[in-house]
Amino acid sequence: MLSFDPSLHYVGLDVHKHVVVACILDAHGQVLSRHRFPCTRVGLERFAHQHLRPTDKVVLEATTNTWEVVTLLKPFVAEVVVSNPLRTKAIAEAKIKTDKVDALVLAQLLRCDFLPRVWEPGPDTQSLRRLTARRASLVMDKTAIKNRIHALLHQRLIAAPMNDVFSGPGRAWLTTLPLDRDGQAALASDLRLLDLVEAEIAQQEKGLAQLGYADPQVKLLMTLPGVDLTVAQTLLATLGDVTRFRDGAQAASYLGLVPSTKQSAATCYHGSITRQGNGHARAMLVQAAQRVGTHPGPVGAFFRRLIKRKNRSVAVVATARKLVVIAWHMLRNNEPYRYAQPATTQLKFARLRLKATGEKQKCGARPGTARAVTYGSGEHTRPVPALSQVLRDSALPPAKSVPQLSRGELRMLKQSKTFSFVEQIQLPHRQVIKKATQSKEARTVKSGKSGRGDFTRS
Repeated sequence: MLSFDPSLHYVGLDVHKHVVVACILDAHGQVLSRHRFPCTRVGLERFAHQHLRPTDKVVLEATTNTWEVVTLLKPFVAEVVVSNPLRTKAIAEAKIKTDKVDALVLAQLLRCDFLPRVWEPGPDTQSLRRLTARRASLVMDKTAIKNRIHALLHQRLIAAPMNDVFSGPGRAWLTTLPLDRDGQAALASDLRLLDLVEAEIAQQEKGLAQLGYADPQVKLLMTLPGVDLTVAQTLLATLGDVTRFRDGAQAASYLGLVPSTKQSAATCYHGSITRQGNGHARAMLVQAAQRVGTHPGPVGAFFRRLIKRKNRSVAVVATARKLVVIAWHMLRNNEPYRYAQPATTQLKFARLRLKATGEKQKCGARPGTARAVTYGSGEHTRPVPALSQVLRDSALPPAKSVPQLSRGELRMLKQSKTFSFVEQIQLPHRQVIKKATQSKEARTVKSGKSGRGDFTRS
């Protein structure tokens, strides 16, 4: 039997954009009072001063302004609980649904301790969520503007002579188009908006880069193949404290990357992924998984093995799920991805450093370093440090070396035919530069820019 403290009051709040409906119960479930007031800071504080006590417990469902309401009410009561609206609906579905009924149901579920609670993110996680969501919104605005310009060209049967009409030559071509008056005005307006949105995105990304450069967890996630700063911060903002998840599979379920299951008696059907949780984070992980197929490590081998017997979309989603599971282990154990490509990882960190601080890394042979064995042969190579050196330069903890791996992991590497790659990244070596890369670097160096965008030649 449940035991209730007669001195406790349970307050259910049905919070909307402009109004809040409250229901206050005593310990026996009797309605003491109902209230309706504006969903403003003044309205909430007036309600708290007049009707809440330090021993009360308050409950509300997760919504857009939930955490501001929680922050405001916490000093007035003993506890503020945030409920998962999807699970609450499954528990307490009613034929008659009004704001008064919703507030009463929330208060009763809290009184009976039968409420599915939501994890409360800290201030840093809330801030990162807001920043990453704003960047995503700005990118959507940028895409919408570009789509409008493409539609304007299609409506007038104008074919662009280049693939990217928003590059330097493309922008110059757009300004010289002989359009009608309405088309010219619309194009000029969209180009002005595009410049403004791109400037805002650049400013937003600079602030995010400064945060990421100072966050070792972001750098840990960036060692994963296909994961850059944007994906790492979005994933970290969504997961928050990974210790709240039992394992990596639960983290993947939280992001909606697990198959749905319908079972009845002896019949069991596994369908498409559930798509629950943060859709933006899920989309970013799927984008990251698209680039994993060429990775020479175990994750790339997993993708290539799966795509032989499944269609590409299934392989991509399965790889995205695997990335979440690996990311959970990395954050839990504070360990970088031990099969990262040193050159690619070094380039990621160099780009992050350049965007956050404006500092470029000097490259080239250090004084006293012997010439490469291919010097004078016409074959161009570049030095690639060992993975341990890249991690050390970025102030990250070391990854496990081959002798430290378990028998099961060694067996997996041999079965996936990636053991030689793992041995290679443990030692510094030289990488052959292909002719196409050489010509590209020559052009960028001639124009005064580095071929990789982050290094200056010493």
